[in-house]
Amino acid sequence: MTDKFIFRFVAAVSIFVFVVVLVLNRRLIPAPSVVPSFTHYLPILNAILNGTCSVLLLISLYFIMHGKVTMHKRINILTFCLSSLFLVSYIVFHYLAPETRYGDLNGDGKLSPGEITSSGSIRYVYYVILTSHIILAAGVLPLILLSFYRGLQMQVEKHKKLVRWAFPIWLYVTVTGVIVYLMISPYYHF
Repeated sequence: MTDKFIFRFVAAVSIFVFVVVLVLNRRLIPAPSVVPSFTHYLPILNAILNGTCSVLLLISLYFIMHGKVTMHKRINILTFCLSSLFLVSYIVFHYLAPETRYGDLNGDGKLSPGEITSSGSIRYVYYVILTSHIILAAGVLPLILLSFYRGLQMQVEKHKKLVRWAFPIWLYVTVTGVIVYLMISPYYHF
């Protein structure tokens, strides 16, 4: 496969994922009127997948720093698969579940002045973490796909150049995914 094909493929997958998330998040395709019973398990599943990927990324770093290329590769394949499963679960959850707002104690989808006061300034911390998480998650996907391809092809120098950026961003996204879950989970009402 040529680099041109790979770049086009990565761009197409990245754009497709972005469009799917946007379409489902904006409810351009109506969600079912009744939320399926399994939906309330998806946020904890997503947090577990993110947390597991965080640990696996660190294990992968350990293996490559100790010259264990085969284990590094295997761990990254597992991490990639779990991240892909996360992405599917994330999309399904945000399609099926009603929007959850930070501080919405009664689950009516609106923040009253009392709820805003109750959640305090931690709301702003949540939104800063969430915003950086979303922006970096969208931006890191092409880097992950390209570095994954380069690693599998044993194009070590190109892989290293990409991973310098992809690794810390991917790790940040997986760690903040767990933090976002822990912060928003008290406000799930479905």
